[in-house]
Amino acid sequence: MSETAEQAVEQRLERHRTELTGYCYRMLGSAFEAEDAVQETMVRAWKAFDRFEGRSALRSWLYRIATNVCLDMLTGKERRARPMDLSSPSTATSPLGPELPEVTWLEPVPDSRVLPAAGSSAASDPAETAVARESVRLAFVAALQHLPPRQRAVLILREVLSWRASEVAELLDTTVASVNSALQRARATLASGEIAPTEPARSLDEEQRALLDRYVDAFERYDLDSLTALLHEDATLSMPPYELWLRGPAEIRAWFLGTGIGCRGSRLVPTLANGSPAFGQYRPAAGADVDPSGPHRGAACGGPGGGPGGAAADGFVPWALQVLEISDGRITALNSFLDTTRLFPLFGLPSHLEP
Repeated sequence: MSETAEQAVEQRLERHRTELTGYCYRMLGSAFEAEDAVQETMVRAWKAFDRFEGRSALRSWLYRIATNVCLDMLTGKERRARPMDLSSPSTATSPLGPELPEVTWLEPVPDSRVLPAAGSSAASDPAETAVARESVRLAFVAALQHLPPRQRAVLILREVLSWRASEVAELLDTTVASVNSALQRARATLASGEIAPTEPARSLDEEQRALLDRYVDAFERYDLDSLTALLHEDATLSMPPYELWLRGPAEIRAWFLGTGIGCRGSRLVPTLANGSPAFGQYRPAAGADVDPSGPHRGAACGGPGGGPGGAAADGFVPWALQVLEISDGRITALNSFLDTTRLFPLFGLPSHLEP
């Protein structure tokens, strides 16, 4: 194959990277595993491209390869979960407990890795874009993890990507009747899971922008009365890699005044994750100037494992990636992912903020 031909093949394959990453993320529940799966898909497709011969659409062929890669990766693995899947809510005074391994947790993903860029041809249909955003919500992807892998693939292909049953049957080397049966069982499982409604950030309207502005202002001033006034009465706070999670504004407020007091003085940098508003949270570094009336340096903010506190002489260092869920003008969930060493580079967030 000539160099020009190789470049043409690469370009054809790369056009599908974003949507394949979204598919693999829904299957695997991990942004990092999804990228590994897509890279393996591209390698397999490259090696076999001379045998492809256009017997089917390139997109369908790539999805077949990606599905097989994901099914192989899921063999023998436990499902990824959210803290709410593992235990009942705790109280603000409960101990954090041990950190659980990374493979335990559903991970967030940047919108830019799994959703079509605004203005692109792939994003030209508002209805399809809305479905794509809805289907990478943390709650939805967590619910998918309850399905056996092949049911998961069937539901995503049929319900999210709108493939015909005959197309899915061909991809999975099975019958249309088997596909329809798997889809029915998958729907029943999801229906029993009571996925909470949220408002994905299709394009933030004035009301949502105002809510987020008030949240940032309240959090950075550490005005917990104002902050908790923005929360839904059943709002949750979770902090992977810890199993502990809280429910209700009163418990969340008490936690921020207790174990989480080190969050005082933090700064928030906006980003987008899972079709929702998100923020990189940075807390004062060891040696940074802090309000003398505030907490002592090194106070816990979600636990000792959250970020590389003290890595800079001053300023602010990464502490958590916050992913917010919103419904009816209130924040329904504050998901703080503490693995900043892996997540901040993935989201293109800086490793340090100046004072």
